Amino acid sequence: MSQSSKLNRLLTQAFGMFFGIALAVWILRGLGVGILSAIPGGIIWLLLGLAIVFAILAYVQKTWWRF
Repeated sequence: MSQSSKLNRLLTQAFGMFFGIALAVWILRGLGVGILSAIPGGIIWLLLGLAIVFAILAYVQKTWWRF
């Protein structure tokens, strides 16, 4: 496996992780589950922002950066 595909897989996994956590926290916060209802909305936006950044980096790495 080349260095490029390893990096792309890592970036894609990071995107999935941050997006999944943000989605789970958002849903559980809406249901009023315990401590998650006290989490500020900025944390959810931060997680979604990180997911978007990793998605863009994975796309750019796959299409433009040819190692």
